[in-house]
Amino acid sequence: MLKTTQREDFWQAFDALLPQSDLVIDRPRGFRHPRFTDFVYPLDYGYLEGTLSADGEGLDVWLGVAAENKPLDECRVCGVIASVDLDKRDAELKLLLDCTLDEMRAIEQIYNRIECIRGLLIVRD
Repeated sequence: MLKTTQREDFWQAFDALLPQSDLVIDRPRGFRHPRFTDFVYPLDYGYLEGTLSADGEGLDVWLGVAAENKPLDECRVCGVIASVDLDKRDAELKLLLDCTLDEMRAIEQIYNRIECIRGLLIVRD
């Protein structure tokens, strides 16, 4: 188990990425997913430009309603979704910015209702 300082260092490292990045929302709330057309995004979803994730793209981000009008450097990473996509054969972390607990749980459910994808919510203390 991680010591408290190690755990907080982990979260602070994510927070440090935010002011160094631009957030690109490429799937706004209400957008239909390109692979799963019956899925509509309940929150804004995008990525941090200039970062790199396991899939070779920018780090994916879910933006909570409370973060919608905030500058990125005022947002806080409140959790992550660790996801595995069996069709794409990849795994990655999705950052959750200023999401409520209900929003985080709803996002986690998204990753577990699609047959080929599984997700685990990790909440910041």
